[in-house]
Amino acid sequence: MAKTIPLQDTGSLKNELRKYQKGQKLTIQEFNRVARLAYFGFVVLTPLDPENEEVGSYLMYIQPPEGLPATQLDVYEDMPDSINILDGEQGDAIADVIRQGVRDRVEQLQAINRREFYFEFFYEKPEEEKGAQGSGENGDDS
Repeated sequence: MAKTIPLQDTGSLKNELRKYQKGQKLTIQEFNRVARLAYFGFVVLTPLDPENEEVGSYLMYIQPPEGLPATQLDVYEDMPDSINILDGEQGDAIADVIRQGVRDRVEQLQAINRREFYFEFFYEKPEEEKGAQGSGENGDDS
């Protein structure tokens, strides 16, 4: 059930608003789990109030992991498919993790795209290359 604040109490309303603008800090365990999900692209961050420079917190959506990551990543049952307000410092760190995950996946995809699988499995090296690999320092296989 949603929390209600009486409209007559503007001080409470302002305090509640400030609390939400600051966002919440995750525990170390929660942060690590969120970071793992973020690395694989299962976290979406957006500034809580992009028009207000004083508000550094983020709105964070955690998508349930799918495929292979879903079988390998350790997440809390209530964590996926949730929206949270994350404080600015941890939000910036999670954004860095997202960037690093994207960079690493792009590098891996580019390396796979350049790889010549056929030649790895079906191309035999010429005899002189085979001989050079098996030779010792003196060239006599010792």
